[in-house]
Amino acid sequence: MMWQDNIQRILDAAVRNHEAAGISTLIRHGEEEPVYIASGWADLAAKKPIARDSIFRLYSQTKPVTAAAVMLLMQRGVIDLNDPVCKYLPGFANQRVLEGDHTVPAERDVTLYDLLSMTAGLSYPGDDPAGRFAAKVFDDNQKAMDRGEPGLDTVAFANALGALPLAFQPGSEFRYSTCADVLGAVVEAASGLSFADFLRQEFFMPLGMVDTDFYVPEDKADRLVTCYTRTDGRLTPWTGVHLDCGRYDRMPAFASGGAGLVSTLDDYMRFADMLLQDGLYDGRRYLAPAVVRYMTLPQLTDAQSRTYWDGLTGYSYGKLMRVGVHPGQCKTLMCEGEYGWDGWLGTYFANFSRERLTILLMQNVTDTGTAAVTRKVRNAILSEII
Repeated sequence: MMWQDNIQRILDAAVRNHEAAGISTLIRHGEEEPVYIASGWADLAAKKPIARDSIFRLYSQTKPVTAAAVMLLMQRGVIDLNDPVCKYLPGFANQRVLEGDHTVPAERDVTLYDLLSMTAGLSYPGDDPAGRFAAKVFDDNQKAMDRGEPGLDTVAFANALGALPLAFQPGSEFRYSTCADVLGAVVEAASGLSFADFLRQEFFMPLGMVDTDFYVPEDKADRLVTCYTRTDGRLTPWTGVHLDCGRYDRMPAFASGGAGLVSTLDDYMRFADMLLQDGLYDGRRYLAPAVVRYMTLPQLTDAQSRTYWDGLTGYSYGKLMRVGVHPGQCKTLMCEGEYGWDGWLGTYFANFSRERLTILLMQNVTDTGTAAVTRKVRNAILSEII
């Protein structure tokens, strides 16, 4: 098929131009078998090619999985999205909000619904006052791990974040933040299982996601791709730690619901296909159709949307994912109702319910997110399908 040849050329060019060391994509359309296309290397120095079973660090592409866990607990009546977070995590009680050089009381409690839309007032590490407070929690925890200590566990980490002053009043703005990490801790507190065990029991094991977890076992370590960073137009190996996700050689104390998972294309396709089939996969129901529809609807109000990213014009946000609402305002081909998310290292997920289409793309290069190569692949596929 000509469009497959076109995608191969796009991936080859990205590798040749040092945009990626290795990059692969998996596409499913209707009942057709997935199309797998790859280019480049899992490790440049060893000249080890990217393989279909290569394991990638997902970073923020972890978030849709966390959202599915929250939806499952909602479906079972274990949680109510109106619940204040402090019902599960006492660190979120009596919160305060930054206002200039002082703080004021929060006008209301942060709720689970706020967390799902990134409108809670939490922050990722950054240069503004709220970001600096968050950075200290991450930095102190990483230093403990560097000393050989386990660091904070999932619930303790979330409670530490809850004790920080918020960047704004709950529900008033959008701010991409640690909300998904806190939701992972809520799942743990509400279910009585560790967050990692909950995901394994409810999703990974029954779906057959055998290579998805918060670490890579020793017998699979050779399949974890080398991570790179761009330096002077070239790619050099990156061995750092980002957002306290560890080095993936052991199960971490902090299972990050916002950034911690590793996975493969085929594993993540099983999760994506389950959502695309309204919660059903291989004869087993994971989520009710009504819950999947709710999970994939836009959530931001007009006021919250004013603080949404310019780079996602045409999309709204909700349940830890972008949701397509205005195709004509997007700078790529887009379908109304499409949903998904990407990761810091360049992994990418998009489901198109009406078109019965899934696009997955994986690479591991720092500060990539949704890259030009990803948009080119999207355009090549959608121009043939929609």
